[in-house]
Amino acid sequence: MAGLATAMGIGRFAFTPMLPLMQLHDLISLQQGSWLASANYVGYLVGALLLFAFNPPPARAAKSGLAVVAAATLAMAFTSSVPAWLILRAIAGLASAFVMVGISGWALAVLAADGRAGWSGWVFAGVGAGMLFAGAAVLAIGAADFAPAVGWIVLGAAACCVAVVAAFLLTDATAAPATNVATPSVNTTSVGTSTWRLIVCYGAFGFGYIIPATFLPAVARAMIDDPTVFGWVWPLFGLAAACSTVLASSWLGGLQPSRVWAGGQFVMAIGVALPAVQANLISIIASAICVGGTFMVITMAGMQEARRVAGENAPRMMAAMTAAFGAGQLVGPLTLTAAGSASEAIRGPSLFAGGVLLITALALLPGARLRRRANQATVR
Repeated sequence: MAGLATAMGIGRFAFTPMLPLMQLHDLISLQQGSWLASANYVGYLVGALLLFAFNPPPARAAKSGLAVVAAATLAMAFTSSVPAWLILRAIAGLASAFVMVGISGWALAVLAADGRAGWSGWVFAGVGAGMLFAGAAVLAIGAADFAPAVGWIVLGAAACCVAVVAAFLLTDATAAPATNVATPSVNTTSVGTSTWRLIVCYGAFGFGYIIPATFLPAVARAMIDDPTVFGWVWPLFGLAAACSTVLASSWLGGLQPSRVWAGGQFVMAIGVALPAVQANLISIIASAICVGGTFMVITMAGMQEARRVAGENAPRMMAAMTAAFGAGQLVGPLTLTAAGSASEAIRGPSLFAGGVLLITALALLPGARLRRRANQATVR
């Protein structure tokens, strides 16, 4: 849980609440913020591709990634060079992919071996908890009128603490072999079709959620230039994400993961489109709840579905899906227009992203029916 909080709450998304604070101190423009976001997403994509190619043991990937996230985050405080920031955010993105895939593969195997698969919701709640922590820390720093460098130091120090603890606690010896996982008995063609459907839909998910996940606080700041107001958007996003996986694993644990994934994308599509339809504080809050409350449920369900479909090849399948996700989220910020305000810049891309999420949510549902029929045939 702490590992995912560090990887995603800090390595990936610390820049989201930091962006309006850096803008407030005239350190960066919205366009430069898009470059830094894209650099982080390029790094995430490269990290996922490296994982797919070399397939390191999950615990080793997670530990090395956590150490690099901590170092890259701390280094952000000691330079004001945009090119240097680009490099550091790319490195943090690469390392966070290692942690995301490593922790997911390690934790799901450990919980399955211990008969506590339902606890996965608590593991994936770490992402929202990390966002909540990062957002609250930056909110306090902004309210105290400290320089943005203080924010990077606080977040980097927190990441260092987690990296040190993980170095002692994470070992691959504690993870159950993936061959213990029962997989549906279907023919090779069906598995191939299911695999590609998951990869494509996970990539579309990456594209769909990334605009609000990157620019929602900046849109709020464009409306209200007070960090004690716009600074609440990201903690709310993180709180929704932290609660969502725990509730989903408790209430929706009996459903096919692909159905949970599809339902999450329907809700997310509404949240992504809301600020584009009506740009006001209420729509931004609703968007934060809808997107924040579904994106980690989709991530958890996606990783569970990868484990169901791929069996002993689950770590590579997760890496392939994460690479598609990285490619999708890389494209998202590049679709922003050159409009003057943040709300105008995201309008067209947000509506398009909402449509992509709806279409791919529908594409997931036939896959769930196909696998259910295959399982029924196997039982007979």
